[in-house]
Amino acid sequence: MTDLSARRADFPILAQPSNGHRLVFLDSAASAQKPSVVINAMDEFLRTSYANVHRGAYRLSLAATEAYEQARHRVAQFIGSGSPRQVAFTRGTTSSLNSVAFGWGLRRLPPGGRILVTMMEHHANIVPWHMVASLTGAEVVWAPLDGGGELDLGGTLDLIDERVKIVAVTGMSNVLGTIPDLKAIADAAHSIGARVVVDGAQLIAHRPVDVETMGADFFAFSSHKLLGPTGIGVLWGRDEALEELEPFEGGGEMISDVTLDGATWAPIPHRFEAGTPPITEAVGLTAAIDYLDDIGMDAVASHDRTITAYALERLAGTRGVEIQGPTDPDKRGGAISFTMGDIHPHDLATILDEQGVAVRAGHHCAKPLMRALGVPATARASFSVYNGTDDVDALIAGLGTAAKLFGVG
Repeated sequence: MTDLSARRADFPILAQPSNGHRLVFLDSAASAQKPSVVINAMDEFLRTSYANVHRGAYRLSLAATEAYEQARHRVAQFIGSGSPRQVAFTRGTTSSLNSVAFGWGLRRLPPGGRILVTMMEHHANIVPWHMVASLTGAEVVWAPLDGGGELDLGGTLDLIDERVKIVAVTGMSNVLGTIPDLKAIADAAHSIGARVVVDGAQLIAHRPVDVETMGADFFAFSSHKLLGPTGIGVLWGRDEALEELEPFEGGGEMISDVTLDGATWAPIPHRFEAGTPPITEAVGLTAAIDYLDDIGMDAVASHDRTITAYALERLAGTRGVEIQGPTDPDKRGGAISFTMGDIHPHDLATILDEQGVAVRAGHHCAKPLMRALGVPATARASFSVYNGTDDVDALIAGLGTAAKLFGVG
């Protein structure tokens, strides 16, 4: 990667102080900051090229349609998809996962069929399955964790039998940073005819992704964790899996024909994109992907491992801190949850904010995991391409301030 100061200069928000200190942004797992190229691309499109897409016969609409479809091509290239046809745009990861739950699960899960969900899933990959289970008579079963915050792979594989119809698994935990063995899970699921849906919201920002070799049938992620704008996400699917998927929403754009008696659907992927799509946001996503490709996702992953390893070492040496998740940086990505003595994570985050350090605090939309860990909440520091070891040092210094205020240690 280039010099860190030059990289940070690409992100205008990092130039502003926070409570009289340099802004240390450690909440990219919730939403990453945006480089100027993304901001400028969206601004330029809105100023000079905006129109609705697909059916306009005039110059602006044709140009906007080209930009929107180019975004689909860029996403396909970025994630290793064999065809842009496999890429559908949604409102975000949550919308993508709901599309699978209601477009596939609602129609294909039999009474008594099992939905295997890992204990470390975000609510977006839990709640839709609870909803669908209640409507179909299917059953949600839970894949366990081991004592070190990793997925118990043996225990998970033991649960994959003929009763399981779909496996819902994160690509990287937003709480533990854990990166499970997706290929082993997918191979086991496919051996008994089950589908696999991966929540890739965190993984996509930290590691190179190749959906063709991953083994998943569906892969979901959001632009805004990938340095792009909010309001747009991706649902990728294998051709045969997408053919099984019914549209989750009905309306304009997604139809081939509508009669008084019914409707027929547009070809894949457009049948999954009801209504006016996120056109400007697609332009921003393209710019974000171009930016990351210029860095190189292998370089992004190397940077992530380096800063995660440094943060784990510094946090482990801080009195009162208990880290959740694997301690091996090769088994996790750059999202580290922790507690500090008896300090409530919200109090801890408030004290850190006074030092200019922005971290997340709460249950991180993972309440089943929090109960399994035996904690009501954690603080979480998460990293992106603009973070360095000096940001970790600022975090440790802020924790020292909190320790003195609360008498920890």
